[in-house]
This record gives sequence, C-alpha cells and structure tokens, in this order.
Amino acid sequence: MSTTDQTTGTDSATTIDSATDSAATTAYTTMESPFGRLLLSGVLPGDGGPAALATVTAPGQKYALAEPADDWVLDPEALAEPVAQLTAYFAGERTEFDLPLAPVGTDFRRRIWAALDEIPYGRTVTYGELAELAGQEPRMVRAVGGAVGANPLLIVRPCHRVLGANGSLTGFAAGVDRKRRLLELESGTLF
Repeated sequence: MSTTDQTTGTDSATTIDSATDSAATTAYTTMESPFGRLLLSGVLPGDGGPAALATVTAPGQKYALAEPADDWVLDPEALAEPVAQLTAYFAGERTEFDLPLAPVGTDFRRRIWAALDEIPYGRTVTYGELAELAGQEPRMVRAVGGAVGANPLLIVRPCHRVLGANGSLTGFAAGVDRKRRLLELESGTLF
C-alpha cells in the first residue's frame, strides 16, 4: 500500500497532523458504494490542493459520525481522488490506495493503523500478528483490537483484514457482514 500517514510521517501513508493545525478546514463528500453511502472527510491544505483523507465511514458504523460536522465544507473536488480510488477498489480494479492521509489518534493508535497498511490485499492476519507488525507485544491484543476498532479510515486502512486468533470474523465497526463482503471481494468472490 502506498499511502503516507501525515501524522506519523511514515511512507505507509502520507499524513498531515491536522490536530495541530487549528486553521485547517475539513472538506467532505459522499459516495455510493456496495455498503450504502460512504461519508469521506479530509483536511484541506493551505495551498488549495486536494484534501488529505481523514475519515471514511459507512452507514451505521460504530464510533463514527453519521453526518458531516457543522463546520465541515462540502467539497467533492477536494476528495475526488479518494472517491475514484474507492470506486476502483469496489470494482475489483484496485488493490491498494495511494492517498495522503490525515487520521487523528494517539501515537499508539497511529502505529497500529500504519501496521494495517502492511497487510497485503487478499491476506489476513490475527490481532496478535498485527501487534507484532506494529512492534508491540502479541499479548496486547485487546489494546490492538481497540485501535483497530477506532480506525477512522474504513476500507482504505484495511482493518477488515484482521481476524480473531482462531480465524473468526470478529468485530468490525461497520458490521461483520460488511467485513465478510470485503474479504470476499479481495479473494475474488463477488458479493
């Protein structure tokens, strides 16, 4: 996956630290998907370029806004590239994302989210394996699970590729049925 997490500066994702830029404007748009209308938000740079993607949420998703915040600005053009890449992903034409990212979270969560980027398309890992990918002790599965559940970039940061220790489809903020459908899409099974 070729994205840059601008909060960590890692090459796994281009990221800016929107939490420290109080003048940052948040743009949003929506797009239709196999999961219903997705809400995307991003931080607009001062130069007027494309937004760094901050959130992707599905209808009914736990721990996520269902509607744009009052101070967000509707700007489909600023988020046109994430929409295009997600559309290509759902069509089976894209296996990774190449986007600037601006998720907001603790250092621990950002390390776990960056480790999600290392899980190849069509593959899965357990929470213990994800902990190891993030440089954490495998026994930290509960903390890792909490970070995965708080992933603000549904689909783009592939939290759907994380399974329980026994291979079960445990937890997914957007619902286990959607997790199953994403894994089926990536395995070549149409849903």
